[in-house]
Amino acid sequence: LRYLYDIAAPQRLGKPVAPLQITLRHRRDIMQTAQLPATPHGVAAASRVLAKGGLLAFPTETVYGLGADARNDHAVARIFAAKGRPSFNPLIVHVASISAAQALVVWTAVATKLAAQFWPGPMTLVLPLKPDNGLSALVTANLPSLAIRIPANPLARDLLDQFGGPVAAPSANPSGRISPTTARHVIRGLDGQIDAVIDGGDCAVGLESTIIGLEKTPTLLRPGGLASGPIEACLGQPLTHHHISDTLNAPGQMRSHYAPTARLRLNATSARSGEVLLGFGDVPADLNLSASRDLVEAAANLFRHLHTLDTRASEVIAVSPIPKTGLGLAINDRLQRAAAPRPESEAAL
Repeated sequence: LRYLYDIAAPQRLGKPVAPLQITLRHRRDIMQTAQLPATPHGVAAASRVLAKGGLLAFPTETVYGLGADARNDHAVARIFAAKGRPSFNPLIVHVASISAAQALVVWTAVATKLAAQFWPGPMTLVLPLKPDNGLSALVTANLPSLAIRIPANPLARDLLDQFGGPVAAPSANPSGRISPTTARHVIRGLDGQIDAVIDGGDCAVGLESTIIGLEKTPTLLRPGGLASGPIEACLGQPLTHHHISDTLNAPGQMRSHYAPTARLRLNATSARSGEVLLGFGDVPADLNLSASRDLVEAAANLFRHLHTLDTRASEVIAVSPIPKTGLGLAINDRLQRAAAPRPESEAAL
């Protein structure tokens, strides 16, 4: 397949390439991943990538997503191929409005309450699919429900408005690896495998969205960039919790996930010989999530600092203890999955 896009002053790995026309081919050895600017021309070009069945990495407030038209079987299949993602792991669909979400899922009074309070923002709702929803079955991994959200990032909102359709978008990184919070992270992991990335700078939240299941009792399926406390306050009741032994029914629930190449040693008070330390609080560290013990700052820095430390010549990243309250629950979730034993096929690489 071959696509032609008109774009303004595109970038390739930070270097200018020929403006106005760029050819993208779907073979890793010759495909060029274009880096688009965060301008009206760049957003228009990004929308055309999606409309033509291409793969586009774009920023949200949580992490960079790897987007494709959620109605296009071939485009969605390319997400799984580019990431090396298991086909049983469902995707989150991003939409521009509540009405767009209501066209795809069976809406409820609880969904109305949560959406009014937290959308746009880092919260995903899982609701039953409507019949004749028009989505690719690959998006839901043949589950009868859909994970859906409205992102808060202005660039993502502009893109969704201009594209005018649902966009399936997991994190824009190889499956199981550290999520990307900059366009450079995306290029490092997926260069030559996707059509383009639109560079919107750093992601403000830095953790994936919190996922709430609403098929039955409101359930925390994945902790994330919105702490569960405000959600429970909005609902007037505690959330039930998904357990790691339960059936996978939402993204981000695999035991091994978010992992750097280096191994992680958690709850470390100091670095051992040959290790680097990812600190929290007033500790001597190679990088510190938050010297002031601010969990919001720590969440925003988590994946960025893991990317940085993973480029250093160390086999182990030691990580300071993180409080298990508020956003600390999501940070600990990511660290525990990143430290989990990896599949044999991956360990052999």
